[in-house]
Amino acid sequence: MSDEPATFRRPVEISNALGLHLRPADKFVKLALRYRSEVWILYNGNQYNGKSILDLTSLAAERGTRLEIEARGPDAEDAIKALEELVVARFYEDEEGEAVPEQPREPAR
Repeated sequence: MSDEPATFRRPVEISNALGLHLRPADKFVKLALRYRSEVWILYNGNQYNGKSILDLTSLAAERGTRLEIEARGPDAEDAIKALEELVVARFYEDEEGEAVPEQPREPAR
């Protein structure tokens, strides 16, 4: 049995109108910080810290950019699921980049 922490990866596409600008990057970082696992964004052969607002905004990821989220650690699978949901929900922004109310998540069973 390996002592290596669990690692999960998930490809995502940025689909909100204004891309990964400051507000969605802040949401991503705040969500990633809730987990003990390391969170990384893989893009163009580089690795960016998913818990760093500076790293995420430096991506300059526009709408349509494909990224890969990686989480490594004790709660990596939960982190990946939550972060993917945030990206798929377009960071809870409308087509003009304005915030929309977040839909409550169903409790885990």
